[in-house]
Amino acid sequence: MAYILGRKVYTDGQELGNCLLKIENRQIKELSTLAPDQEPPAETVVYDCLAPGFIDVHINGGETLHFTQSPTREALIDMASASRLTGTPFLLPTCITSPWENILGAIDATRAFMEEFPEAGVLGMHLEGPFLNPKKRGAHLERFIQKPTDNLLLELIEKGRGVLKIITVAPEYFSAEQLIRLQRAGIVVSAGHSNATYREAAYAFENGVGLCTHLYNAMSAFGHREPGLVGAVFDFPDVYAPIILDGIHCDFAAARVAYKQKGEKLFLISDALFLGKKKKTFQWEEFDASLIDDRYVNTEGNLSGGAVSLPEVLVNAVLEVKIPLAEAVAMCTLRPAKVLGLEDRIGRIAPGYPAVFTVFSDRLSNFGSVSF
Repeated sequence: MAYILGRKVYTDGQELGNCLLKIENRQIKELSTLAPDQEPPAETVVYDCLAPGFIDVHINGGETLHFTQSPTREALIDMASASRLTGTPFLLPTCITSPWENILGAIDATRAFMEEFPEAGVLGMHLEGPFLNPKKRGAHLERFIQKPTDNLLLELIEKGRGVLKIITVAPEYFSAEQLIRLQRAGIVVSAGHSNATYREAAYAFENGVGLCTHLYNAMSAFGHREPGLVGAVFDFPDVYAPIILDGIHCDFAAARVAYKQKGEKLFLISDALFLGKKKKTFQWEEFDASLIDDRYVNTEGNLSGGAVSLPEVLVNAVLEVKIPLAEAVAMCTLRPAKVLGLEDRIGRIAPGYPAVFTVFSDRLSNFGSVSF
């Protein structure tokens, strides 16, 4: 048994003060509020700010290893440990557009890792591609992009069962039957790297797609005559929209517009190519990236992924987008948990939830993760 005291506790979009948590068997057993003159039990661990463990559903690498280049146990260890060090104990490793055998190998590696390390925080895998629109491929390699066929999708469903949690697709290439088949298999379908018209995007959303991939980036932009995928995301209130708040992938003013439009459906991701900014250059096949001015770019001048952690984008959400801290925490916890259908397991500080937390100081610094 252990006791934790949070001077400020953030959960369910609220800030609670002076909360005492009783921990048993790696779970929160009880939550109570201490009076100002009440002493906590002996050996209570005290934190300035306590939040549920942050969840990053879009991350590509750890400090030194890139999951698509090296879909291995070692890469997953690197990703999980680097994420925990930066304050994000839950993640979906992302495999991007690559040879089909590489994608299937990444699913196998993720499954084996989850079985070997069930407490490591790897919740499954995000597959970003290969069914993308070449016109919006970003840094993805065009020679590996494919059109979806029923046989490929059936193989993916069978291989990915229980592991593949999100797949990013260009919905303009999919039939309603194909989109529904993926969703019935328990895979969250996300619209991204897409040049869909508003009507094409609306068709996908009307057929159950409830998520987009990195709002604004690699998607048809909003126009007053053709609202595109961005306009459809704004127009469909139930569609979740993750955003990379590094000030590079989108201007903070655009982020403020998105916040006004999407409200509680907006959440945060890192899309980190690597964490910690220790990796200065990267080469895989023709995919290349260099860390220049705190951003990863390739030789074509395209962004190649993020260079920030999830806590760093949370700080930007508070300071630059003016989102209240309690809500910004929900954008890293409860909202991504809902996207994954895991809100009854993670994303909250409440009895029955795991004793896995993100901790930080009053000054929005010194982020880390702890578990009991």
